[in-house]
This record gives sequence, C-alpha cells and structure tokens, in this order.
Amino acid sequence: MQVTEAIAEILKAEGVKFIIGYPVNPIIEAAAIADIRTIIVRQERIGLHMADAVSRLSSGDDIGVFVMQHGPGAENAFGGVAQAFSESVPLLVMPAGYQRRLAHYYPNFNSTLNMQHITKSAEPVTMGKALPEVMRRAFWQLRNGRGGPVLVEVPLDVFREEVGDFTYVPSFKARSGPDPEAVHDIAKILASAKNPVIYAGQGVHYAKAWDELKQLAETWQIPVTTSLEGKSAFPENHPLALGSGGRAIPRAVHEYLKDADVIFGIGCSFALTAFGVQMPKGKTIIHATLDPKDLNKDVPAQHVLLGDAKLTLAALNTALAEQPKDQIAARSSVAQSIADIKQAWLAEWMPKLTANTAPISPYRVIWELKQLVDPENTVITHDAGSPRDQLSPFWESTRPLSYIGWGKTTQLGYGLGLAMGAKLARPEALCINVWGDAAIGFTGMDFETAVRERIPILSILFNNFSMAIELPIMPVSTEKYRSTDISGHYADMAKAFGGYGERVTDPNEIVAALQRGIEATEAGQPALLEFITGQELAISTF
Repeated sequence: MQVTEAIAEILKAEGVKFIIGYPVNPIIEAAAIADIRTIIVRQERIGLHMADAVSRLSSGDDIGVFVMQHGPGAENAFGGVAQAFSESVPLLVMPAGYQRRLAHYYPNFNSTLNMQHITKSAEPVTMGKALPEVMRRAFWQLRNGRGGPVLVEVPLDVFREEVGDFTYVPSFKARSGPDPEAVHDIAKILASAKNPVIYAGQGVHYAKAWDELKQLAETWQIPVTTSLEGKSAFPENHPLALGSGGRAIPRAVHEYLKDADVIFGIGCSFALTAFGVQMPKGKTIIHATLDPKDLNKDVPAQHVLLGDAKLTLAALNTALAEQPKDQIAARSSVAQSIADIKQAWLAEWMPKLTANTAPISPYRVIWELKQLVDPENTVITHDAGSPRDQLSPFWESTRPLSYIGWGKTTQLGYGLGLAMGAKLARPEALCINVWGDAAIGFTGMDFETAVRERIPILSILFNNFSMAIELPIMPVSTEKYRSTDISGHYADMAKAFGGYGERVTDPNEIVAALQRGIEATEAGQPALLEFITGQELAISTF
C-alpha cells in the first residue's frame, strides 16, 4: 500500500468525516476514493477555519483535517494555523512538502520547520514505512492534553513510497484528575466564600463538563461567567448566568467580578488579551486548568487544580458535599440580584436594540435575530471587531457548543469558515456568522465555496462602508486619505455566486429579511443578508 492510500485508511480509522483542502495534494484524491467527504475551498485560511469548527463542535472527538500543496499552499495556510494555535483548537494539518533533497534549503518553505512555533507538534514523514508511527503520534497529541494544531508534512517523493503491511490502532483519550488534597482544601475555600464567582473557559467544552459545572453553580448558588471561547458552557438564560466576558461585557459580569472575594476559573487560561475579560486585582484566585503552563502566567493564583475539567468538577462537587452549607442560604438572593442588574442594563440598551433608524442599527438586527431563531438549534459565531463586541454581550446561548467564540488573535474573516465548518458538523442546525464589510474583504470569495459545496449557512453582514471600529483611533488627517472608507454591494456578489442575497436598508424589513434568509438555508441555499448600518461605535464596557 502506498503512502497516500495508507493515509486515507488511517484517517478513516480515526473517524475523520471531512477532508478540507486546496489542491494539489494527493491526500485529497485518496480520501475521496476512501469515501471521506472532500471539500475544496478558494483559499487555505478559510479551509483551516472550517476544520477548526469541525473539531470544536465535537469537543475534539471528530478531528478537523486540512490539507494543501507544498510551497505557496503551505505559506498561505500559516495564518489559519496560527489562529487555531492561539485558540487551542485540535486540528490536523497535512501539507505536501518539497522532495526530501530540496526540503532544507532556501528559499523552499519547509512547513515542519516554519510552523513548529504555531503547532502542538510538527513532524515530516521521512519514509513510507514510518507513516503509521508518525500518524499515531499525531493523533495522540490531538486527542490528549491542551488542544492545538498538529502538523504532518509529507514530502512529494514520499507519497509514492510503499508503507508495507501494517495494522493501525486508532488513538484514544486519556484523562488526568486533580490532586485530592488540593481539591479538599479548595472545597473549604469555596464553601466559606461570601461572594464567589465561577469563570468558565473552553476547557469545559472539551471535557464535556457542562453538567458538573451546572451542579456546582446550582448547589452552591454561585454565579457563572464565561470567556468568549467558553460561552455556552453554562446556559445563559439560567438565573445564575452573568453572561460572557470579552472586550464588551454585560453589566452583571462587571459587577459580580468587582464584588467577588473568590474567583474560580475552570477550564480557562486567564490569558491577558485586549479581547477578554480583565480579572480585577485583590481577589482570591483558584485556577483549575489542564495545562500547567497557564498557571501564574498572567493572573497569579493562590490555589491551583491540574486536570481534566470534568474530573476536576466532579471531584470538587464530591468534596463540597462534606462542607458546611451556611453560605448557600446567605446567597439565596443572588439570582434575583442578577435579574435586577440585567433588567436595568438592558433597559439602558433598549433604545439601540430596538432603534427604528436608517441607516440600521446593528444592535437592532442582533436583537431581532435573537427573538426569531430557536437557540437550541442554532450555532452562531462572529467576526473580529464590531460584530464580536456587538453580538457577544446580548446573545444568549442556551445549549453547549451553540456559540463559537474567539478573541485572541482575532483575524478578520474567521467567522465565515467557522459557520461553514459548523454546518458540516451540525447539518440540522441553523449556522450563522455575523461579520462586517472589512471582514468580507478577507474571505468573502469563499461564500462561493458554501454554494458549490452545498453548505447552507446564514451570513449576516453589517455594511457601514467603513472600518468603524478604527475611526476613534485614526488621526484627523485621515479624512483627506479616507483610510477607513470601503465599499461594495455584497448581496449582489452572493447572488452572482448562486446563493441567496438581499440588501436591507429599511429597519421595518429586518424581520422579514431574516425570515427569507432562514427559509433559503432551509431549502439548501446559502444566504447572505446585507444590512446597511450606521457607524456604530458604542459597546457595553464599564
């Protein structure tokens, strides 16, 4: 068996459902022959974003795979790999490589060498018979420990080599639990805390620890906030839900973190980023994470738990059952307090959320969309900048993995690929990306991929003919050069590609347009709704 055929067989054995790629790479053809669905994109970065979402929506059980050609294909893919690395997403990247005699000298792009700092591991297949062990190592890394891209580079002259007879045993997931003594000590701290807050990250998703998190919060009446990556780990219509923290946050997040005496971070990195919630100083920090390199890196922690989030929360719930319950009664009014703060905060924002102005308020579109869709059967994501800051505080996610959040590297154009990958992973769901006219300039051509590959997503575009988020920081002299001005008729572009496209200028047409777009996706047609919006600069910060 040749290397190409063996790779396809190994991917099938590992349960890979989709190969997303950009030609030319022999793995694409081999996978198609092996009855793995192959999807060809218009550019490498969007394909990596799709593979990213495939992995995320299965909590890493189904591994997203992206393949590309050597040289320029691998070079173009760099940004997408870097984004997945920043967000700790497990995905398999398999570039072709230059022939072994050419792979190690200038100017040839060696993926193994050049991507080793943005991957969890990077390894070339140096000979055909080494393939099974290389792939075994790759999938073990993908399924265990902190998530991240894993790269396997296959030189062009290795594809044709024989692997020989081999038996491949698929990888599995091994979990580690926290120190029992530390669990006991931390249980005492949480049980006696007067105003504790839980901060949940995406480690809760990958561990599928949603029930254990809910048990902890409900039993001990502890309010919960999440990172953008962790959003939907706790139902946001729950009385103890504060909302998610990013650059823009609900008031309840701000108030409860400010007044907390103990902050319990579970499945999070506490990474300092301009696009994440900032932890207030002077608090007792409990940091529970899978990866020790996160500890005391950005936020000093007085207490730590190392291990899988599900095992950690289960152990903590057991230990807490033996603790005095005095503080539970003292926190009986927490849910009502959260509701009161939310009501007052929403009242302040209701003029924007219900504005009947033209140009249209982007907040009005988000508000109407929220009322219209079934949150249990919707997966939504956003792009960088204004769409992220406008959507994340007001969107309530009620089902785990119904929101794909991100907020570190924040590459423009990320959301389209995430929505397309989400639709592959959850074909029954309404999958939505919300983006702006700057983001569509980066990856908009791949709306054609959604049409060609029959991936019926709903793409909501806010077009204000400018990079509005940049306006407050640009010098006055830019008025002469119009450096933030951009333009386009993107609904017409969508129609030209064969999708459903509609431009909306009248606020009274928002709901009807959303309904038409959703109906188009239900009929199997990708839809792009272009709302002509004002240059909205206000976001919910404190």
